[in-house]
Formats: sequence, structure tokens, C-alpha cells
Amino acid sequence: MRTNTALLNCAGSWLGLGHTVKSNNLFGRLAENWPGVLLWLAVMPLAALGQSDYATPYTFTTLAGVAGYAGSADGTNSAAQFYNPVGVAVDTNGSLYVADNLNQTIRKVAADGTVTTLAGLAGHAGSADGPGSVARFNHPCDLALDSKGNLYVADCVNCTIRKVAPVGTNWVVTTLAGLGGADANYHPLHPGSTDGTNSAARFYYPWGVAVDANGNVYVPDQGNCTIRRVTPVGTNWVVTTLAGKVGVAGSVDGTGSAARFTEPRGVAVDSAGNVYVSDSDNDTIRKVAPVGTNWVVTTLAGLGGADAGGNPLHPGSADGTNSAARFSNPLGMAVDSAGSLYVSDCYNSTIRRVAPVGTNWVVTTLAGLAGSIGDADGTGSAAQFYNPAGVAMDSAGNLYVGDLYNNTIRKGLPASSVPSPVLQRPSLSAGQFGFGITGLPGLPVNIESSGDLSQWQVVGECILEGGTNYYSVGADPSLGAQFYRAQVR
Repeated sequence: MRTNTALLNCAGSWLGLGHTVKSNNLFGRLAENWPGVLLWLAVMPLAALGQSDYATPYTFTTLAGVAGYAGSADGTNSAAQFYNPVGVAVDTNGSLYVADNLNQTIRKVAADGTVTTLAGLAGHAGSADGPGSVARFNHPCDLALDSKGNLYVADCVNCTIRKVAPVGTNWVVTTLAGLGGADANYHPLHPGSTDGTNSAARFYYPWGVAVDANGNVYVPDQGNCTIRRVTPVGTNWVVTTLAGKVGVAGSVDGTGSAARFTEPRGVAVDSAGNVYVSDSDNDTIRKVAPVGTNWVVTTLAGLGGADAGGNPLHPGSADGTNSAARFSNPLGMAVDSAGSLYVSDCYNSTIRRVAPVGTNWVVTTLAGLAGSIGDADGTGSAAQFYNPAGVAMDSAGNLYVGDLYNNTIRKGLPASSVPSPVLQRPSLSAGQFGFGITGLPGLPVNIESSGDLSQWQVVGECILEGGTNYYSVGADPSLGAQFYRAQVR
């Protein structure tokens, strides 16, 4: 975790009596009178942070990796490294699985931020099946979990769909569909669009993957501009094309092959079997719904279309309803139990929600600020990303993001559910007074002061670490009564 060591200092003797801050408005206070000084502590509510443009702002922290540093090291939190992490999936225990694209590996991030490598060998591309580091991948882009804990991987440059299954303490990789292999320039040896069984089927740069309750795997076949399904039949896997027409890009809604996509990438499936797609180069969110034996495609949000050069006609970042909303290369996607979609809007470096409201779909921005690239943890527009790619949601409504060019894994909590920091009673020692703060590791906090409780100025900032974080300042009697607050930003 990043820490401003100039502002987090041990000062004096810290008392063990704490005060948990909750409720709203000015949450609560601790006050002590010393000569010329009144110290008043409060943790400000997230609703006070100017997020009126966000229906449900999320507070994001960095779970693992270090922004700006690519690598393959296993470890805990900032001791771990990634190299362009893309797809993410989360299990019922809060463990996260990551398609670490340029490391050619599949990684696991435990709930405490401890990272291990499950399969593949960093820096070694290939297509070999096998256990652990014997297996090889070639730019894995996305993964999904089934109810038994098996992982399904869209192995993009291999043009295959892989399975990574737990066997004892090992993870064993097998190829379910497609035929792998690539040349020295990472061009696939066996691309295609053929439906069929196991290795007789062909894909062309499959990007996303999702699995339903019956074990069917759904794949946006990016290069073919189609949506495919990989169905278990006995010990075999049968590939069929549900929607789109091979090699024909477009944005038309319709049934089966009458529909058109342009390089679809992200995918999610709900409990009713509806498939949702990030139609990336159309800058739209699409729905592929089963109707009898057909699959009907509709556009939920954004506005598609491209010019003669294949450039999108309507990219943007606007929140809004249906076609009034705008995206810019939406990638990863997740769906919650209420049917709301969560999308990593890659080129905008934001996280968006697409929620059903009656027969409409309303898009809001949960975190990040369009056009603002960075790695800052924070709430709503104060959080920053650098081309976020994968997104996953757990049963508690927490979001996980593969922050592609930051080489980090981010975790987002609904702002209303962020555990309130605990303020330790202040102390005064040798002309210094201060207080301790404990709270969610990675939570960004501003320290602000005021002489009149109306005009506040930031006097320090920190990213909370585990344990107690200390803030201290020299007491200046000439300032008169001073009030201090810790504000989650």
C-alpha cells in the first residue's frame, strides 16, 4: 500500500480507548481541551464527498500489485506483481482469479491480497495442457468460474477455450475447444469459425468467457464478430454459433445470423440464461436472449455504428438512458442478482453500471472520471484507473477490476458499505498532538483542519494500512481553537 510517511507519525502515548464512527452528517467526535487547542475529530460521510452525479458511488482500493510496475512475483498486496491483468472472476470465499495476460499465467488473489500462480509459466507462451507450470497459455484474456470451482479461460492467441480444474493441491489445464498454437509473432496457427466438437471447432481471437448454471460456456468470438456457445455433451464439448455472422461487422439488432457485432469482447450470463455482451468496437452493451430455439439480439445502451474506416461513430462517456448513454471501448462485464450490469469502460478509464428501470436501461458512472488516467484510490470520481479491463462482482456487491495498464487488481465497495474508520483518542506530548486511525487497508483519507467548523483545509492525506495509522502535528496556540477531521475521499 502507498503511504505518505511524512504524515503518518507515532507521536506521544496513544490511548487504547477508541470511538467507532457511524451514522451520517458529522458522524461523531472526540474532543480534548489543551492550552490554546481544541481537537475535534470526525469521520465525514461518503455522501458528503460531492458525488451527486453518481447514483451509487464505489470506493476503490488497491488489493494487489503496484501501479506502474510490471512483473510476475507472487506475494501479498504490493509485494505481488502483474503484467497487464485482464479478466477477473471471484468465488464464494472471496478469492479472486486473474488472467494475467502478458505473463501468460492464471493467478489467484486470496481475500487478504496474497497472490499465487496457479497455472502457466511467466514469460513462456505456448498451448500445452498439463498441471501447474507445465501448462502454457498465449495471452489469456478472460476467465469464469463454475459452481464446482473450475475455471474456464478464453486463451486468445491460441484461439482456444481452456479449463483449469483443481485436482488436490494442483490445477490441471485441458483444452476444451479449438486448436492451439502460434508462430513466433503471436499469430495463431489454427484460427477459424467452424462449429464442431472439441478440436474440430475453430475460434478467432476469443476474448471473453462466461458460464451458466448448467455448465454452458459463452464466448464473444472477437475476430469472427460472433457469439458462440460451448456445451458439455458427455465428455465432449460442442461449439455452436448463437448470433452474428462470421467476418461481417456491424451493429444491427436481430435474430441469430441477422444480428451484427463489431469485435465483441466482454460477456456475462444471468440466472435466466440471458447473455450480455460488451460490443466493444460499437461502444454498446447488447443482450442476446434465448427465444425458443433462437437467440435475439437487442441493444441496451450506447449507440453503435462505424465509418468507412471502421472507426466508431458514437464514442463518449455520457451517463443516460438507452442510446443516450455513451461508452468508449467497453470491455469486462459482470451481472448481479437484480440484473444490473457492471462494465469496465476501458478508454474512459471508468467503471459503469447499466441498470434495468422498467423497460429502459440507465447508465451511471460508479468510479473514475472520464479522461482522467491514474492509479489513485478513492470514492466515485476521486478514484482513477488506467484502461480497466476485467470486472467481477461478489455476493456482497463488491467489485473487482483488472486495472490493465496499472498492473494492479482493484477492489471496490459500495460507498454506503465501506467500514467506518475507528478514531483513537487524541494525545498531547512534548508540544505535539495527534491521533490514530484504523480502518479498511487501502482506504484513502484526508486530514482537514478548521478554526470555525465552516472553512476547512487539507493538512495531510494518507492511504490507510493495516493496524493503527498515526497523524501528528505541532500545537500552535496562536491559531486558537482548532478542529480536525478525517474525511474518506
